[in-house]
Amino acid sequence: MNLQSLFAPRSIAVVGASEKPSVSRAVLNSLRRMGYTGGVYPINPRYEEVLGYRCYPSLAEIPESVDTAIFCVSNNRLVDSYAAAVDKGIRGAVIYSAGFSEAHTEEGDALSKRITGMSREAGIALLGPNCMGVLNPATANSMYMHEVFDPARVAGQVGFMSQSGAMCIGMIADCRRYGFSHVVSTGNEEVVSSCDVLEALIDDPDTRVIASFTESVKEPERFVALLDRAAAANKPVVILKVGKTARAQRAIISHTGGLAGESTMFSAILRAHRAIEVDDLGAMSEVLAVLQGARWPAGNRLAVVTGSGGQTELLLDISEKTPVQLPALSDRVRKTVAEVVGEISGDGNPLDAWGNGNPNENYPYALKTLGACGEFDMVAFCGDGMDGHPVDDPAEDLLYAEMVATASGLVDKPLAFLTPRAGVFRTDQEAVLRKAGVAMLSGAREALFAIAKVADWSRAVPGSRAVRAVPASDVAISIDQSRASINEYDAKQLLKLANVPVTPEALCSTLDEALQAVEAIGFPVVLKVASDAIPHKTEYKLIELNLVDADGVVNAWHALQSRVGAMASKPAIDGILVQKMIKGGIEVLIGVNRDADYGPMLVFGLGGTLVDLSSEVATRPLPLAQGDAAAMIREVGIADRLLNGVRGAVPADRDALAACLYAVSDFVVRSGGGIAELDLNPVKVLDQGQGCVVVDAVIIPFAASHSS
Repeated sequence: MNLQSLFAPRSIAVVGASEKPSVSRAVLNSLRRMGYTGGVYPINPRYEEVLGYRCYPSLAEIPESVDTAIFCVSNNRLVDSYAAAVDKGIRGAVIYSAGFSEAHTEEGDALSKRITGMSREAGIALLGPNCMGVLNPATANSMYMHEVFDPARVAGQVGFMSQSGAMCIGMIADCRRYGFSHVVSTGNEEVVSSCDVLEALIDDPDTRVIASFTESVKEPERFVALLDRAAAANKPVVILKVGKTARAQRAIISHTGGLAGESTMFSAILRAHRAIEVDDLGAMSEVLAVLQGARWPAGNRLAVVTGSGGQTELLLDISEKTPVQLPALSDRVRKTVAEVVGEISGDGNPLDAWGNGNPNENYPYALKTLGACGEFDMVAFCGDGMDGHPVDDPAEDLLYAEMVATASGLVDKPLAFLTPRAGVFRTDQEAVLRKAGVAMLSGAREALFAIAKVADWSRAVPGSRAVRAVPASDVAISIDQSRASINEYDAKQLLKLANVPVTPEALCSTLDEALQAVEAIGFPVVLKVASDAIPHKTEYKLIELNLVDADGVVNAWHALQSRVGAMASKPAIDGILVQKMIKGGIEVLIGVNRDADYGPMLVFGLGGTLVDLSSEVATRPLPLAQGDAAAMIREVGIADRLLNGVRGAVPADRDALAACLYAVSDFVVRSGGGIAELDLNPVKVLDQGQGCVVVDAVIIPFAASHSS
């Protein structure tokens, strides 16, 4: 949908205009203050003039065409007013009032259908209802409910969209470190959707960064495609998604009529399609502040210049709990810096550059040297300051900002000015830094996390995900949809078709077959009951481990048969599985779940006896893109450390594990939509060079998951 009539209207009609305190007065004052040069047409039959603008009795009496209309009338007058706007040929509209579909009343639903029907039939880009409107500093106009008093301060390069009007209020309230190209409150999204706005912001030349407060995504496939478009356009999309708890989801349904997606799946989608997810408004603000720099960090190696040993210690402590690295200075760089600064304490990063007591020389030299040495991805100067502080000379602190601004012009790495306390900084310093393309960051912990998020975005593969293609020669894998679940043996036979590594095993109907299988497989072995009716065998003690001789196999066989016979449900079994006992290795799990909006998702984490150590998992949409497997392994921190070898242990075969993840991805792709769930747990990752193997497997067909 073309949103030009909302982003850059050539003329605006204000229906229900008045000089009384109202939305209409706020909009008219904002338009004049912002220097809007298009036609402005107040509509109200009671006035001849409103705030210096000629006022018309009706839209029909305006002699010129009208691009966009905003409606500041009560809902009982809205239909007639809107019909007049349709007749006038408007292309865009904003309705602020509530009481539509979100009210869940017959009257509200009827009003929504009437207005939406007229809009779609006439091709009108309707924003709202139940919204704050749209503010366009980039094109010097406003159809936003609140009056704009300082157009220069609010202007910038961030395109902000929100399904909540209050979040627009909160974000616009603080324009100290960044401003906005457009601020769009989408409200009920009866016609113009969040995806429409996102697409317009991607195409907008005045928008460098996009930020979104998201309650629900109503067009998931289009949303994902737009994230890829934004990445290809080198425009970061910063998203704060709410509705991650059951109570929050109920609030969303009553608020906008939307449905919240499952949070883990949504986070995986954002990560896979190169969006930056944040957890709160503070984190969003800090990421946006990092993105105000002319250059963005390409990695998470940070150098910090300070004038304080205390700040050095604080930053070292905080950095240990963030993804940001503070690498020690190399001997070469340390020696070079020490020649000017004097003795350097610790390992030199953060660098206490007070040194010999000559900061006016030391700080610029340290910033330039660290920024040019190639050992870091970003350099930050750590200093304190606050507007109107009652102690110390403000001119001295301003000098530090000028030092950082000057140094930024001498190096090719991004520089930043960092104040250790969140929300505390000086706007006069920020003005100097903004002009030089240097980010002003606030709060040590908040800033380090924000730097890490932007670094992750920068390191991701630009453009659309490089999805691994399944070879055309690989035939489809058919999943029997008549089965409630597919037992371990049959599941592994299917997995082998996609080269997923599984244990040597045989399905046996008699004890003699089992003993013959043991001879072929070799001790030690495991015996398991194979049954579609018993997908999880451990809780029924239907597994016998580490059998080392024939007598053990015989006893285990009879024990399993006895336990199945004692079960009240009398399940049918397909046989007893004789399986090679795999000793050692790191136990992980690989699973697949199907999201209603985004399709199959791959989950990776610790498995087997280790699953209780951590609930940390990595998730990706399928099919996997090149590089996804290694990234997922790194994301599960405890698994990553175990695989690397702990306390002298031999590292595990990470390459084999990555290949297994890709093989599972290929398996799901080749099975089409036949799989609802896949549970491979445990998967044993053996010593480096020894591979990995799926020890247990269960498949839930798609039809079974949707049956009553």
